[in-house]
Amino acid sequence: MRRFRILPASLLALALAATVALLLSGGSSAKPSQSQQLFRTSLLQDAKTTTAVKRLLSDRGGFVAPDIEFADVTADGRSDAVVSVDTGGAAGRIAVYVFSTDGKAADSPLRVIYRSQRLYRASTEVRGGVLILRAARYAEGDDLCCPAKTAERTYAWSAAQQRFNRRGSREIDGSPGRTQTTTAPAPS
Repeated sequence: MRRFRILPASLLALALAATVALLLSGGSSAKPSQSQQLFRTSLLQDAKTTTAVKRLLSDRGGFVAPDIEFADVTADGRSDAVVSVDTGGAAGRIAVYVFSTDGKAADSPLRVIYRSQRLYRASTEVRGGVLILRAARYAEGDDLCCPAKTAERTYAWSAAQQRFNRRGSREIDGSPGRTQTTTAPAPS
């Protein structure tokens, strides 16, 4: 009879140990791709990357998201990289960067030409050479799953100014099918 009581206790201990190991490893044991490693190193070496993002990447509490989007957002005929930093937890993607060689020789090192580093549950999309950035906007009482609003900002590259300019912004209501659009002037 004692042998059968030890077996469930041993299985429970094994399951608990596996759960702890998964939690400590961030839930995944997948090895970062070469692209993820390259952008992680670049962000850690970039003086303009915030301390908070550097700490996440250094401590492995966050990571460069694997779905790096390569698209020509600078209209120079070369692919640029839209890179996100993810916490792996409830905060989701907390920073977005665009890397490019725009204005430099094609074999020049990539450099950050856009950064947004204080986001929460963000997502990006490139459509027609325009960068679309979305981030959750919570109101008091909202559940984590369901923000009251989503802020959406669109950016287009200005070759003359060598920067992204905001073309517009809108708030998308949390209720499906309802949107409210407000156009913001481009920053000067």
